[in-house]
Amino acid sequence: MDNIAGTKSSLTWAVHLSVVALVALWLFPTVGLLVSSFRTADQIATSGWWKSMFPSEQNLTLRTDAPETQAQIDGLYVIEGKLFEEGKDATISVWGISSRAISDFNAGDTAELRKGGTVTVQADGSYRMENAEPFEGSRGSRIFVTAETPPEFTWANYKNVLITGDATDNMTKAFFNTLTVTIPATIIPILIAAFAAYALAWMDFPGRALLIAFIVALLVVPLQLALIPLLRLHLGIGIGKGYLGVWLAHTGFGLPLAIYLLRNYMVGLPRDIIENARVDGATEFQIFTKIILPLSFPALASFAIFQFLWTWNDLLVSLVFLIDATGETTVMTKQIVELLGTRGGNWEILATSAFVSISVPLLVFFAMQKYLVRGLLAGSVK
Repeated sequence: MDNIAGTKSSLTWAVHLSVVALVALWLFPTVGLLVSSFRTADQIATSGWWKSMFPSEQNLTLRTDAPETQAQIDGLYVIEGKLFEEGKDATISVWGISSRAISDFNAGDTAELRKGGTVTVQADGSYRMENAEPFEGSRGSRIFVTAETPPEFTWANYKNVLITGDATDNMTKAFFNTLTVTIPATIIPILIAAFAAYALAWMDFPGRALLIAFIVALLVVPLQLALIPLLRLHLGIGIGKGYLGVWLAHTGFGLPLAIYLLRNYMVGLPRDIIENARVDGATEFQIFTKIILPLSFPALASFAIFQFLWTWNDLLVSLVFLIDATGETTVMTKQIVELLGTRGGNWEILATSAFVSISVPLLVFFAMQKYLVRGLLAGSVK
């Protein structure tokens, strides 16, 4: 009975569960990067992103005020203050005066300082240091506390990555370099492929079938085989490493799929429209620009999504044809690789940089996703 028209297949639930699983596998890491990009380094180190909305227990190293702030009260030298910054709400459970014993004292206890005097730390972070002799030194004493801190989100990571960071952390230049690579490398192959696809779909000339077969064969050729020969060609004709070289490389590697997708779509367009236009005296160029291109927008958009994602996330082609020793043309993928080496422990910087890198492809994909399936399935069903 499952195969009767109008009834649902017994595999419907399996398909739905598979879709949900795939969405979850894609969504969880993306949401994790987004949440982690707004968290502080201490919170990332102590709890996972899925616990970001709940208080977390952290081990913190804090300092009292410097000895120059001491005051003499009732014959004792006293330093008072708060260990936490103004506006930070945290509760101390245990604390210590040595990194080897960070939980020797409970909140409200008094400890003997190694250089003389005592210190009392309360649960809210307030402290009082007393000594019969003046406190000496240029910095305050270190206090090691275990405190429960509320959820904290900050824009500081994005400010560091996009505005105030140093040459290693700042992603702004790499962001615009990546745009400079991606936009032309997406537009150029679309323009060339659209003309080629129209010719292969609607124009009769000798060798057309062989040319189509050759283009399909190019789809299975690994681009790694062509990297070094193509780079030697660029160096030989004077192009060298630069934006022009990487644009041409991405265009060459993307053209076979672009022509294949667009040609399959254009072949499925109604023949009567094109023949009527020719009868009315329209030239091939007019038919192409005024009829074929508007009707082929779903296929153009689907390939634009693929090409944009490939070029934006590319590292190998950029390393070969673009990035040189000066680092002036570094793209975002290369910048993130460098961050992994120099900032391997700064997960707040890595998460923010990674989300900045994927934000633009996400916007492009969601803005044009309705054309993706229509363009990919074009020509597969008559």
